[in-house]
Amino acid sequence: MGSSPSTVEVTSTGIGGGKAFPRPKGMSLSYWLQGVRASPLLDHRTTEGLPQAADIVIIGSGMSGTLTAYELLTRPNPPKSIVILEARELCSGATGRNAGHCKPDQYRGFAKYEKIVGAEQAKKLLEHEFETWSRVVDFVKKEKVDCDLWVGDTLDVAMSPELAAKTAAVFDAYKAYGGKVDHITYTSDPAEAEKISRLKGAQAVWSWKASTLYPWKLVAHIMKICLAQGLNLQTWTPVTSVTASPNTPGRWDVNTERGTITTPTVVFATNAYTSAILPAFAKFIQPTAHMCNKVVPPRTFAGGRALQNSYGVLAASGGLYSINPRCSADGVVLFGGSNPNQGQLKAYLDEDPMRLFDDSLGNFQPVTDAVNDLTSNAFEGWGEDPPAPGLGPEYSWSGIIGLSADSLPFIGTVPDRPGQWICAGFHGHGMAHIFTCAPGLVTLIEGGTWAETGLPECLELTPERLANIGDEPNFNKPVI
Repeated sequence: MGSSPSTVEVTSTGIGGGKAFPRPKGMSLSYWLQGVRASPLLDHRTTEGLPQAADIVIIGSGMSGTLTAYELLTRPNPPKSIVILEARELCSGATGRNAGHCKPDQYRGFAKYEKIVGAEQAKKLLEHEFETWSRVVDFVKKEKVDCDLWVGDTLDVAMSPELAAKTAAVFDAYKAYGGKVDHITYTSDPAEAEKISRLKGAQAVWSWKASTLYPWKLVAHIMKICLAQGLNLQTWTPVTSVTASPNTPGRWDVNTERGTITTPTVVFATNAYTSAILPAFAKFIQPTAHMCNKVVPPRTFAGGRALQNSYGVLAASGGLYSINPRCSADGVVLFGGSNPNQGQLKAYLDEDPMRLFDDSLGNFQPVTDAVNDLTSNAFEGWGEDPPAPGLGPEYSWSGIIGLSADSLPFIGTVPDRPGQWICAGFHGHGMAHIFTCAPGLVTLIEGGTWAETGLPECLELTPERLANIGDEPNFNKPVI
């Protein structure tokens, strides 16, 4: 959910100054991007050159940027001109690189969020995620979007007695606080947990409704509507800086390698790449690469025996596997999340800051090994078929997560920069936020109050929130 800039030397300064991250060239092709290589939207430019001015300029063509444009264009009195600038291909940032899981957290994040923002806001966050998921499903069904939508039971599976007890304690605490859990099915019987999950060693299972989908195709559908409403999309147009216009007071110059657009309103839908244009946000949003893996299941997990649930597998050795089995599509199993060996990837990235923005990485072996370990040793019967061409792990790709310093996205106006707005920092969980956050941002842009957005108060970008984060933020909070 965000733009994906290529290498540019950034000299602009953001609020309060700060150091920008460099932006590397090159990109891997995710499963989603591989499947749409013939789409003319990938490199679409509505006009040959950039317009000199626009009412609104949105930076980033992922879910955040595209949905923001949609909301602006489909409400009463839309702006006369909106330009979306994308540094590379349409939706080639995080939205086009995730594992396709839209899974609202319904209890597990309560303990973490309670420590950060208090119990009441934690409860609102979990309710907000369910509303976001509902809006995604309702939109896809209403618009008849061809994006492989699956709606079914997602499973949280605890793979050790200690994890089962810890997770159950969080569930019980959320329920005791008044959290809605009557839609969640739970078993702490290991035999039943193994049967439901098909995972040897499973100790407990929690189940509720969630979805998987083809996120690039959803963005493309929304983008087509926007283009029909007059949106100007410019791909392969990296923004180098946003500066005060020297010629027009109260306006901003959005500077690119292809020219400058002057506008009163700028929207940063840039997620992990925000600090490349707003350097001060390096203190609040940090990029880090994550890996996703594509695995073709064996005969024992195909046809009538294909996986029928999506998963969050809480591994005994630490970390979490997010699993999308594409139940309503081709049955290819996609692995994301923070599996036990993602820590080795993080150590590799930390050796060179350039790597933090580098989504050209593929097949980081320790992460792939962890996926192979789960499928071969935990899924009952997975290894019964002999190896054969076309089966098993095929490849993996990288995507850049925008880690938030307090684990929550930033929605609102950029302090000290009137007319600049932001919808970014989704901490690896954008699919469960954006379909409510982007409309909320548009409400603010149109002059509405935060209360009118319907969003949890803790998501608002305020000077006080940034001050609370301080100068030594902690980006090591769990991603999912």
